[in-house]
Amino acid sequence: MFPKLPSHLFPFLILLTLASLCFFSSFLSSSSSSSTSQSLAISNCNLFKGNWVLDPNHTPLYDETCPFHRNAWNCIRNQRQNMSFINSWKWVPRGCDLPRIDPFRFLGLMRNQNVGFVGDSLNENFLASFLCILRIADEGARRWKKKGAWRGAYFPKFNVTVGYHRAVLLSKYQWQPKQTEAGKQDGSEGVNRVDVDVPADEWAKIAGFYDVLVFNTGHWWNYDKFPKEKPLVFYKAGQPIVPPLGMLEGLKVVLGNMITYIEKEFPRKTLKFWRLQSPRHFYGGDWNQNGSCLFNKPLEENEHWPKEQDTNT
Repeated sequence: MFPKLPSHLFPFLILLTLASLCFFSSFLSSSSSSSTSQSLAISNCNLFKGNWVLDPNHTPLYDETCPFHRNAWNCIRNQRQNMSFINSWKWVPRGCDLPRIDPFRFLGLMRNQNVGFVGDSLNENFLASFLCILRIADEGARRWKKKGAWRGAYFPKFNVTVGYHRAVLLSKYQWQPKQTEAGKQDGSEGVNRVDVDVPADEWAKIAGFYDVLVFNTGHWWNYDKFPKEKPLVFYKAGQPIVPPLGMLEGLKVVLGNMITYIEKEFPRKTLKFWRLQSPRHFYGGDWNQNGSCLFNKPLEENEHWPKEQDTNT
């Protein structure tokens, strides 16, 4: 199984993308003195050392009517238990201020520019909330699915596009059926071929379109997604890599090759971020095994999820 990250890293990881985008928007505004001072304050601040603070006045910027949420993910509309309490937690860095994102200011600073997300559902989940926040500044925002994007939105008032490209491994992968002795393909048996030096089709042709890109991968690199009887088999330059790579070694090789591809094919002016993997936090089973998220507050530093009780006792 792909190694799990320590639980105390959770607040660092889930805030990385939003904090990075806030920093970028502040950086863009360096032409004004007030914005410059704010940018310098943020750049001199370690946003990832701090605490979760309960603030009863802290509520979502959007409501259940946002059209960019999937129905199954719309916790407000689905009346998830204790949702108002969960939404009251906010991240407060130690010794510096992290202002809440201002959708009007963000879109104003990003006018005539585009933001893209590439990766698995971690990026997609973030995108859904991000689009709902930005829609506050432009209610004329409409769905956008071009350039191979899985989903996204266009904000006409600011001429800004925000898109998500689903590429769970970043590299191209496809099911490769096993050949029988008679030369026929057996669709039920085979391997998942991963071309480590070829980007997934969904984002292979987006170079030059986005001004900011956020990449991630991680949760699909485990035997739950790719069981050993249907393994990942890694190829480079069209040939199997010998000796065969294990899953973790394959991940490292994919990341190295994708970074090389990005550096070669994408303009230097494109701002690129790497979003880390958050730890799993299901209780009573995984996401597809009747697991659930029972907890209403974040973990304290060095605190661990409580052990699940043995169902046989």
